Amino acid sequence: MGIGGARSVAAERWAAPVGLYRDRILPAFYDKVMDRPELAEHRRRQLAGLSGDVLEIGIGTGLNLPGYPDEVTSVHAVEPNPGMNRRLDERARAARMPVERHAMSGEELPFDAGRFDHAVSTMTLCSIADVDRAVAEIRRVLRPGGTFVFFEHGLHDDPGVRRWQRRLEWLQRLYADCSLLLDVRAVLERADFADLDVETFLLDGAPRIHQFMYRGRATR
Repeated sequence: MGIGGARSVAAERWAAPVGLYRDRILPAFYDKVMDRPELAEHRRRQLAGLSGDVLEIGIGTGLNLPGYPDEVTSVHAVEPNPGMNRRLDERARAARMPVERHAMSGEELPFDAGRFDHAVSTMTLCSIADVDRAVAEIRRVLRPGGTFVFFEHGLHDDPGVRRWQRRLEWLQRLYADCSLLLDVRAVLERADFADLDVETFLLDGAPRIHQFMYRGRATR
């Protein structure tokens, strides 16, 4: 067997456990970490006041779906992970409003400009490879006056914690497929929304490298 063939076999052997982790283990881990009572109030606060047609980026297993207000008439759910989408199926069928799933990432959205009344991301932006492109796409598909509501973890304001975030970034990407180093405010400022309201706070009970949260809304 040539060197190229040996590499192909090694790549296949590596791909199998990686695929198993991302398709099976990571979605189960996501539900365990994210489906907690202490996060329920944060979800309720984020989704309050939404109405009409909503785009949710990185919907994961659909934990937000039960919390959407009655005024929301449809949800377009974008999620690239096959395992997340399998778990999303059940929650989508039980949702009060129609849920249309799109198995894709957020960097290139297949929607017309101005298509949605609101967009949502909940601890999602950290997992997108080209987050600036994704946020620009979110802005593009919002109607004028439409809002992007977000609840995200990211880069801490404490220099000591930031040092630990940088040290552990490789591990975070390996086991959770996301980054600890996202400056959410900076990303949204670069996207040139008409109005931006960002609140930062520490999430009770979370490890220090995960506890710095960004919550707010950006208006198209």
